[in-house]
This record gives sequence, C-alpha cells and structure tokens, in this order.
Amino acid sequence: MKSEVSYTVYESPLGSITLAATDDGLCWIEFGHGDSTKCSLLRWTKRWIHTENVAYRPEKLVEITLQLDEYFAGVRTEFSIPLDIYGTVFQKVVWEELRKIPYGETRSYKDIALAINAPKAVRAVGMANNRNPLSIFIPCHRVIGSNGALVGYGGGLTIKEYLLKLEHENLPQNVEPEPAVVQKQA
Repeated sequence: MKSEVSYTVYESPLGSITLAATDDGLCWIEFGHGDSTKCSLLRWTKRWIHTENVAYRPEKLVEITLQLDEYFAGVRTEFSIPLDIYGTVFQKVVWEELRKIPYGETRSYKDIALAINAPKAVRAVGMANNRNPLSIFIPCHRVIGSNGALVGYGGGLTIKEYLLKLEHENLPQNVEPEPAVVQKQA
C-alpha cells in the first residue's frame, strides 16, 4: 500500500487542474479544483490505491507542473515524468495504445480497438477512454469519432478542441500531421 498521495492545483490556460502523485509517479488529474475535486480524488485513491492519506504537497509535483508549462507553451511534445497507472487490465491496454498516438495526430475509437486486436470493442474502448485518470499525459483528447467529429471528453469538448488545436499549431517543423477534422457532433 502507498503511504501517501500528494496533490497540487496547477493553473493552466484552461483553468485549474488538480494533479496527484505517489512516490512512483503521477497517478491522477482532473480539470477543476476545490471540495468536489478533492472528494473525487479521495474516492479514487480509496478505490485504486487503498488509502485516504492525501496531502497538499505542491513541492512533490514541481517537475510535473514544469512539464505542463512547457506543453502549454507549445515547446514540449512528449512528457518524460513517470506515471503510476491504475485501472483494469483492459483499460491499461487501451491507455497504452493511446500513449502511442503522436503529438498533433488523432485516431478514432475504432482505430484503437483494431490496434489492440479487439475490433468489436469500440464502445469498451470509449468507456476506457472515459475512465482515463491521466488525461493529457495519456492523450485521450487525441481520440475522435470515426467520422472525424470531436466526441466525448471528461474535461468537455471545449478543452478537447483547445488541446488538439494547441498541438496542431505547435507541431515540429517538417512534420505533416494526419488530417483531423475539428467539428462538434450535433
């Protein structure tokens, strides 16, 4: 059992993001802050890490916040911080596939299902995407509908659109991204 989960609140261009980490790495993020977000964190740590020992310790998450600063400034295309990932076996398989989606590119839920050899599991892939506790770091925002539409994102479609636009505008020179249609599904 982990002894303590440390957390901080990061102020991003999208608003507050609460970040939590164990000694093994970043384990959870959620858009927002305050009592409801802290309750979500406590529920999550109790379920997955089997602890309620959660403490505000921004000094333990400095490297994570520095890398987020670089990401939002458009100068970081990959994160190099350790992740401490909790989820079901299937979720972890999906999330590992999401980590393979290059910066500035998108894939459909169907693409992910095919890549993990589960072509009939498109909805299950969507649910795993929805349960991702490490959005941005496990880039579920890079997953779109088969028709190219922006669909579902825990932080909301406005945040998903912002992240995709940020990445598209800051692609390294001489890299042609896979076309991504940025349209909202009606």
